[in-house]
Amino acid sequence: MGNRILVTRSSMPPMEEYFEEVAPLWESHWLTNMGVEHKKLEADLKERLGIDNLALFTNGHNALECILEAMALPTGGEVITTPFTFASTTHAIVRKGLTPVFADVNPVNLTLDPESIERLITPRTCAIVPVHVYGNLCDVDTIQEIADRHGLKVIYDAAHAFGVERVNEDGSSDSAASFGDAAMFSFHATKVFNTIEGGCVCFKNEDLYPLLNQWKNFGITGPEDVEYVGGNAKMNEFCAAMGVCNLRHLDAEIGKRKTVAERYWDNLEGTAGVTVFRPAKNIRHNYAYLPVLFDPSVFGATRDDVFDALDKAGVGARKYFYPLVNDYACYRSVYSSDRTPVAKKAASQVITLPMYADLALEDVDRISNIVLGCAR
Repeated sequence: MGNRILVTRSSMPPMEEYFEEVAPLWESHWLTNMGVEHKKLEADLKERLGIDNLALFTNGHNALECILEAMALPTGGEVITTPFTFASTTHAIVRKGLTPVFADVNPVNLTLDPESIERLITPRTCAIVPVHVYGNLCDVDTIQEIADRHGLKVIYDAAHAFGVERVNEDGSSDSAASFGDAAMFSFHATKVFNTIEGGCVCFKNEDLYPLLNQWKNFGITGPEDVEYVGGNAKMNEFCAAMGVCNLRHLDAEIGKRKTVAERYWDNLEGTAGVTVFRPAKNIRHNYAYLPVLFDPSVFGATRDDVFDALDKAGVGARKYFYPLVNDYACYRSVYSSDRTPVAKKAASQVITLPMYADLALEDVDRISNIVLGCAR
């Protein structure tokens, strides 16, 4: 890769720590099918997130598909969601025989706008799948009030939000895992917390635990019984062990990421035509991404101009999320991004800058100077 700065870099524990964690596998030869490391990680995550029910998966996408299946939502039912997300969110809805309905986002943190949700509810609506974009929490209380009033399930795509907490007035806190009927997390290698590949679902109804484990194991319900047409989505022991190790270092990693994020914000905030996203004061953030919006009519350069300048200087950035899901080739014959104008504008202006725990502050300054040098 030379001296190129990548948009992200995976966090890893010390090599010796991981080797020590996986060494017993050479004695047991139990490499998958919910072994010791799998059980250890489930327990550690429940303690960390402050929740009672959690199931591990091979990745966040399979986790989302399985919770949608386990909720027994009606075939063809409408699910209100956001177009400002990764493909996985919408694909999971469609692959489960449901119909996505795209609400717009709010301009403050680019999460689902509750007023837009309310306007789209019909007798066919069965669920809401909001996304905590970039680790920014949705308006969870208003969304829950809407869902309760209309009898809808709420399943959060919390792929970006591991470790994020809302601090309440009494000093207590609620993790992103605690909102809605369920919340899916991704543990992909690029996430703040990773298991190399992996994911989980946290959920309120404890009766879902055996059902989710059956769905992720071919629908097998007993030694001689297969009741569902399930798939194979079991996390293996090596991935679980990576999670056990990485979880021990999570607070230190988030602390480093916070330092990087604050340096970016200090460098860029206040520049005409540039929007950054500092967390709300009552949020303990994970600093998963460093999104920036560029308004070309004020900044004097487009998002693409900035992207190209960074690329020319050997800096990786990402247009995340662009294009909108409702502009994908597989969806645009049915949907129009013109119906979600706030999301469409954000998609045309957004870049995520390099962000990882060990990114040197002098590199942050260099990246910031390249960005600011694009202004006209």
